[in-house]
Amino acid sequence: MPTVLVIDDEPNILRSLSSALTRRGYDVLTAAAGAEGLQKLSATVDAVLLDVRLPDFDGLKILKRIREKYPQVGVLMISGHATIEEAVQAVKLGAHDFLEKPLSLEKVLIVLENLLKLRRLEAEVDLWRTRAGEGGPLIGQSAPMKALLSEINRAAPTDSRVLITGANGTGKELVARMIWAGSKRREHDFLAVNCAAIPEELIESELFGHEKGSFTGAAGNKTGKFQQAHHGTLFLDEIGDMSLKTQAKVLRVLEDSLVTPVGGAQAMKVDVRIIAATNKDLPAEIQTGRFREDLLYRLNVIPLHIPPLCERKADIPPLVDYFLRLTADKLGRTPKTINAGAVELLAAYDFPGNVRELRNVIERLVIMAEGRVITPADVLRWLPQVGAENQVLPLREAADDFEREYIQKTLDDCGNNVTKAAAQLGLERAHLYKKMKALGMKTER
Repeated sequence: MPTVLVIDDEPNILRSLSSALTRRGYDVLTAAAGAEGLQKLSATVDAVLLDVRLPDFDGLKILKRIREKYPQVGVLMISGHATIEEAVQAVKLGAHDFLEKPLSLEKVLIVLENLLKLRRLEAEVDLWRTRAGEGGPLIGQSAPMKALLSEINRAAPTDSRVLITGANGTGKELVARMIWAGSKRREHDFLAVNCAAIPEELIESELFGHEKGSFTGAAGNKTGKFQQAHHGTLFLDEIGDMSLKTQAKVLRVLEDSLVTPVGGAQAMKVDVRIIAATNKDLPAEIQTGRFREDLLYRLNVIPLHIPPLCERKADIPPLVDYFLRLTADKLGRTPKTINAGAVELLAAYDFPGNVRELRNVIERLVIMAEGRVITPADVLRWLPQVGAENQVLPLREAADDFEREYIQKTLDDCGNNVTKAAAQLGLERAHLYKKMKALGMKTER
């Protein structure tokens, strides 16, 4: 159930809200002051009921902190003394609603439920956009990526089958979802089946469904993915790992658009667009007898190939920027920056795990690098393969990295007070600003 944090200095309010919310099934945290509320706030909290007037903090300042650090958390402001100006300011700062005391518990529960429904809907829309290619598109301006995007745009509006090839981690499902999002079937379901992850004895039931009692463990009827995706799109991922027996049945469905559940006698008509993907060389699999040639011909109407990251290294810098922002949002942190030397090191690496590996590396650097700026030294420490052939940095670059890290550590120790930091470093304040600017560091005055 959702977790709700109530921050109010009136004991009666805390008790009544806690009791009502608990009865409704919420997990409830309470705080009688702003500082205590901020301590209890975390990414696991779904909503906050926040009093405007607190003994130690202005509720609007707490609201601002919540929106900065945990933008996904919904906030309802409550007060018995607030002005219209405060209410307007609260909404401008991101509060969902403003409730006046004395509180109606019934109204609180209704407004809170609507807030949580809205947050869930927003999260689903963000996820859909990411998967469909609006919020998380295929990043890159390299010639191979421009060509691929052009091919996707031409293929998407049609109903033709698509076969996507590419190594693991290149984004085959993302391409499939982009095709679906650009098709006339986007109002219907997109269902994905990983053919390599489902045991051979269960894959037919997963795809075609089964009748009760058709095999041991079939306690009831089951609708298969082909039927579930009726009028929509079915993505068959890693189809090169599908057994020959199941391949024959899939081929039959593609030929006559009829599905017969396991153990059933009644065939059902389905209208499904098939998008398949594989990291295998299917012609080579045909030669060894592991894949049906006739199925390849059925699937491979529009072939799309996603090049590995090592063949489009010009796309690494924009991908790095994108993943820095994405990781910061995921962790609820202020985005870190990365200097040019560190990006150059990443661009020199071949990334055998492709975009998936790059995303994991950026998340690792954001978490483990100590400074606010990710440096070449950080990359060499947390991705040692990058410097396997040449571990020695140019002297000037190494010196710049040392100065940058030393200045940043001094600033952190001085609470980001530039005057104090300059004194500790034995520099004039203006000289320190000049040096920070030369090193690519933030110089907010």
